[in-house]
Amino acid sequence: MQTTTEDPFALFEEWMAEATAAEVNDPNAMSVATATPEGAPAVRILLLKGLDPRGFVFFSHDNGRKGHEMAANPRAALCFHWKSLRRQIRIEGAIERVSDAEADAYYASRPRLSRIGAWASRQTTPLGSRAELEAGVAAADARFPGEEVPRPPHWGGFRCIPSRIEFWRDMPFRLHERRVFFRAGTGWAIEMLYP
Repeated sequence: MQTTTEDPFALFEEWMAEATAAEVNDPNAMSVATATPEGAPAVRILLLKGLDPRGFVFFSHDNGRKGHEMAANPRAALCFHWKSLRRQIRIEGAIERVSDAEADAYYASRPRLSRIGAWASRQTTPLGSRAELEAGVAAADARFPGEEVPRPPHWGGFRCIPSRIEFWRDMPFRLHERRVFFRAGTGWAIEMLYP
């Protein structure tokens, strides 16, 4: 790795800035893996919407599969993969809810139709037809005329508080570079891994 930083958040921000400059679509896209209390895994793509010294923030419905899994087993793994840069970052950690103020602020920044959609969607439940979804959107739109659309009680944010962050860089002949940061007391320890 061509960095001397011992702060994984600073290194993440360096790599994200390079991805933002290089990736055409959604450089903040990440795979988010959760699991049931019994250990059955599920993974899906979400967008990173915030980063601070506490962790990595994303938003979603509470009532969908990932919301239920994170409530029952509050741990997750995130993976950013930037194929054009030949890099990957893997993050593992505990999940906590963001504050209502954080969720409200992000929700208010979304386009109006996205806010309406949060009311209309019963995420992950069976949908009879596209017309049923469109009727739900129309009903929510009529319920909230104008620009003001409050955040639904079932919609919020989650923060992954990392205990482990791995930076992977593709190298010739599959002799990849892997640098892992893991929590050690109040700071971070670092080690290199074989490819």
